[in-house]
Amino acid sequence: MTKRKRTTTSDAVQILYRRYYEGRPDRVRGLEEARANDSVGRKLTALRLRAGFTQRQLADLVGTTASAICRLEDAEYEGHSLAMLNRIASALKQRVEIRFIPVPQGKALKSA
Repeated sequence: MTKRKRTTTSDAVQILYRRYYEGRPDRVRGLEEARANDSVGRKLTALRLRAGFTQRQLADLVGTTASAICRLEDAEYEGHSLAMLNRIASALKQRVEIRFIPVPQGKALKSA
């Protein structure tokens, strides 16, 4: 039995990826979903703050509650609806744009 020579790295992200995600497509999918949810939440927060609104003020403009806006901005929230994103975009004088980007076969995003 031959031992594979393993390259060493000091990059913590690479070490964690190899240890917990490499070769585990279910975990990789979960990681990608978490990243997508985090990205939406961060973008909503940034847009709201750039417009100078509190969560309550934005909620009033959109016709929802401050707690709903809070949930939408939460990185762990998984219920983003296109209809609500469009309502928020309209209130902030923005538009929602969705892109589909091919992922190379056998490859997963390894860093945030």
